Amino acid sequence: MWKIGAPIDGYEPGRVRHKIRMLFIVISLALMLLVARLWYLQVIKGEELRQRSENNSVRLRKVKPMRGLIMDHGRRILADNQPSFDIVFVPNRTSDIRKVIDEIKRLYADRSLTFLPSSSSFGHVKPFVPVFLERNVSMEKRAVVETHALDLSGVMTEVSPVRYYLNGEMTAQMVGFTGEVNREELERDFTDELTAGDIIGKFGVEKLLDAHLRGKSGAEQVEVNVTGKMIRSLGRIQAAPGNNVVLTIDSELQKAAWSAIGDRAGAVVVLDPRNGAVLALVSSPSFDPNLFSGGISHDDWETLSNHPKHPMENRSISGQYPPGSTYKPIVAAAALEEGLITPETTFYCNGSFELGDRTFRCWQEKGHGNVNLHRAIVESCDVYFYNLGKRLGVDRIAAYARAFGLGAPLGIDLPREKGGLIPTKQWKLSRFRQAWQTGETISIAIGQGFNLVTPLQLANVYAVLANGGSLYRPRLLKQLESSDGRIVKVYEPEKQAVLSVNPQNIQIINRALWGVVNEKGGTGYILKRKEQDVCGKTGTAQVIGLPQDAKARKMRQASGDFGDHAIFVCFAPYANPEIVVAVILEHAGHGGSAAAPVARKVIDAYFGRKQTTKTQPQMHETADVREMHKP
Repeated sequence: MWKIGAPIDGYEPGRVRHKIRMLFIVISLALMLLVARLWYLQVIKGEELRQRSENNSVRLRKVKPMRGLIMDHGRRILADNQPSFDIVFVPNRTSDIRKVIDEIKRLYADRSLTFLPSSSSFGHVKPFVPVFLERNVSMEKRAVVETHALDLSGVMTEVSPVRYYLNGEMTAQMVGFTGEVNREELERDFTDELTAGDIIGKFGVEKLLDAHLRGKSGAEQVEVNVTGKMIRSLGRIQAAPGNNVVLTIDSELQKAAWSAIGDRAGAVVVLDPRNGAVLALVSSPSFDPNLFSGGISHDDWETLSNHPKHPMENRSISGQYPPGSTYKPIVAAAALEEGLITPETTFYCNGSFELGDRTFRCWQEKGHGNVNLHRAIVESCDVYFYNLGKRLGVDRIAAYARAFGLGAPLGIDLPREKGGLIPTKQWKLSRFRQAWQTGETISIAIGQGFNLVTPLQLANVYAVLANGGSLYRPRLLKQLESSDGRIVKVYEPEKQAVLSVNPQNIQIINRALWGVVNEKGGTGYILKRKEQDVCGKTGTAQVIGLPQDAKARKMRQASGDFGDHAIFVCFAPYANPEIVVAVILEHAGHGGSAAAPVARKVIDAYFGRKQTTKTQPQMHETADVREMHKP
C-alpha cells in the first residue's frame, strides 16, 4: 500500500521541482541574452548594419574616364579608345577568389578557352572592391560568364574603354602603351587618385603625360541583385575625359621612314632644324603596343623580352653608336675656329697615316692625294682628319663636340634617353686609371674609338649646322587640348644655346656637305636629286677594332655579327634648310650604299608631298627664283 511521502515510480517530488526550477532559470537566461543581443544589434549597431545591408543591394561603382587621344601634328589619330569587355569579381558573397577562378577555368576548359589573368597575383580581396580577372575578353568568354552567372558568385562583365594604337609597331617606341597599375605604382601615387585595376601609361608618351591623358574618374550608385547583377542606376557623377595630346610628328614621314628601313635593325630621326620639332622617330625592330592593351600574355612577354634584337629598346634615343665620318664636320669646325687650318690647307693622303709604330689607314687604300678641307669632307678622307686630330688633341675636340650637343641627353619629351660618350683625358684616367694616348685621338678624329652618340644627337648636330648655329631641344610635344578642343598648353621651341663658331666657318662646312651629295666623287652622291638641294655626310662605324692585316680585316668586316654600322645624315634644302634626316642601320655596311637610300626616300616623301600641296600660282615659279635657291 502506497504511503504519503513515498516516491512516485521512483521519483521524489522535491527533486522534480528542483529540476523544473533549474530549467526555468536556464530558459530565462537564454531569453534575456537573446533580447540583449537583439537590442545591441538594433539599437547600438543598427545604423552600421543597415548600411551593410544596403551595400548588399546598393553599390558605388567607379566610372572610368575616356583616355585622351594622341594625334600627330596634322591631327591624325595615333592612339584611340575602343570598348572592352572585362570580367570582374566583387566578393559580395564569397571572398575565395581562387575558388571562383578555378570554376571559370573549368568552364573555359569545356570550350577549349584559356584563362588569361589581368594580374599575376590577386592577393587579398576587400569586400565590394572590384577585382579585374580578365580584360578585353572575347564574346565567347563573355557568353560563358553570363550564362553561368548563378554558379559564379560575385562575377560579372563590365564595359570599359581600352587603348587602340592605329599604327601598331610603326609608332610604338614613341607613343608607348598602357597597362594595369601595379602595387609599386600605387605606393608611389601621392595623389591618392589611383586604385587597384586602374589603367595608366607605362611607356613612351603614354607614360610621360599619363596625368594629363588619364582624366578623372566618376562614380555611379547602382542597385544589384543577389548575384551582383545591376538592376538600375540610382545616381551618377560623370567621369571627366583626359586631355588630348598633339605631337609634332608627321605620320606620312613616319610611314615613309618605317617603310624605308624595312626589317633591318636601326633608327631614323627626322627634325625641323628651325625649331627642334621631331617630324619622325623610327626604331626597328619594334613591337605591337596593342598586345598590352588587354593585358599581355606570358608567352608574348617572354618573346619580346628575350628577343635577340631587343624590339622594346628605342634605338632612336637610347641606341649608342660610334658616329664614324659623320663626326668629321665637328672636327673641321674645331680646327677652323682654333685657327689651325684654313679652307685651303692641304694634307697629302697616300692611303695611310703613320704614328710611331702604328699605321692608321684611310678607307681609300690608294689614297686621295693632296686634299684641302672641302675635298676631305666631300670624299671623306680619313688621313686629312688624322692630321687635324693630332693638331687639336682630344680635349679640344671634346669641347666642340659638347658644344654641338653631344655627350649628354638632349632632353627630348620621352623617358630613357641616353647621353652617349665624348671622351677626354680626364675621363679615361677616371674610368681606366690610364693616361690618354695620342693614337686614341687619331681614332677619335674620324668618329671611332670611345665616341658614342645616339641617332637623335646626330640629327641634332646637323640641325645646328643647318640653322647656322642654334641648339634647340628636340621637341616631340606640340600642345595639350581638352576633349572639346580647347588649348590647355602649347609647347614652344626651346633654344638652349648658340654655337660659338663663326657663321662663315659653318658656311664653309655646309658647302662641303653639299658637295658630298652633289659633286662627283662625293660619298653621298647616290642621294643627289635634280633639285641639287641636299647636304649630307656618310659614315661607316666600326663595331670592333680591325686587325692590321688586310685579309683579316676583310673577313672581319664580312661577318654579320661584327659588320660595320651604316650611317647617313643630311639636311635640305641647302639655302633654307627645313628638314634633317639621320639614319643608322646596324651591321649594314657603308653609309653611302645602305643608309643614304633610306634618307633619300624620306627626303623625297617630304618634298613630294610639299609639292602636291602647293597652290596653283605657287607652282609656276620663275627660272630666276629657282636659280636663287641653288647653291
